Amino acid sequence: MGVKLKDIIEPESINFKYLEGRTIAIDAFNTLYQFLSSIRQRDGTPLMDYDGNITSHLSGILYRNASIVEKGMKPIYIFDGKSSQLKKNTVDKRREIRDESEKKWKEALENHDMAQAKKYASRSAKLSPEIIESSKKLLDLMGIPYIEAAGEGEAQASYMVQKGDAWAVSSQDYDCLLFGANRVVRNLTINSNLGNLEFYELKKVLEKLAISQEDLIKMGILIGTDFNEGLYRVGAKTAFKYAKQGKLDESIAKLEKETNQNIDEVIDLFKNPNVNKDYKIKWNKPKTEEALIFLCDEHGFSEDRVVNTFSKLKKLDSSQKSLEDWF
Repeated sequence: MGVKLKDIIEPESINFKYLEGRTIAIDAFNTLYQFLSSIRQRDGTPLMDYDGNITSHLSGILYRNASIVEKGMKPIYIFDGKSSQLKKNTVDKRREIRDESEKKWKEALENHDMAQAKKYASRSAKLSPEIIESSKKLLDLMGIPYIEAAGEGEAQASYMVQKGDAWAVSSQDYDCLLFGANRVVRNLTINSNLGNLEFYELKKVLEKLAISQEDLIKMGILIGTDFNEGLYRVGAKTAFKYAKQGKLDESIAKLEKETNQNIDEVIDLFKNPNVNKDYKIKWNKPKTEEALIFLCDEHGFSEDRVVNTFSKLKKLDSSQKSLEDWF
């Protein structure tokens, strides 16, 4: 979910054409949850193969990425590493929400309430080790590189943008701005239409608000992040008011006292996150024959659709362009 900054930062509206020729670091877990939540049947049941294995994520990876590549972008997926201990409470709460949603989904199905069933089903999506590994396998078959983060995927993606190894981060969460991502795109992997993409450039965000990066981090902490509980009844507008009044440190001290948290640890996590600096990026020629075995023979996908979709991935072959040409 991440920090809630929507009330105070205005996105630029861009279309896919604006991203043509750009390399995009995609937050993998964030995106997989989108696919698992949205790609479902009418009663909320995820797509499955004949053996009952979930395939919603494979469908999302296959068709959305083919569309992205066809429009001239080069995606890199970033998978989360080991989460910070500071995130434990958030992880536990999310697990409780998913378990409760799954229970309500099943109850709605028993009552033949399809609207409620689909609503709660979308909130019950869970990432299993099998889903993560099959996602990586399909990306490899498509020729799309993925990076294993040392810690948070958003932090890793933000670092890669700062280093110039990607042009922007694709994520639904605003945390990337706190991690210092120069550019963030929202709705990239959930929107197949031209337009309606939200774009944030960190420099412009800070200039418009007339605050520093550290101010933004402290504001996010007061609002509440995945790593800390926020100050009671403080949202984005109130946190911004405190920033303009010079009361951020005073408010942080109050938060620290009320929650008994070491807020300096949270600030340091955003300013100096644990990242993998030893990574390699290489797009490869798609492995169509192997993909047909994996998707069609093992998971029941249509052979014609897979072949047609893989034909859109030709631009990914690194031999056609040098890496530098894509930044």
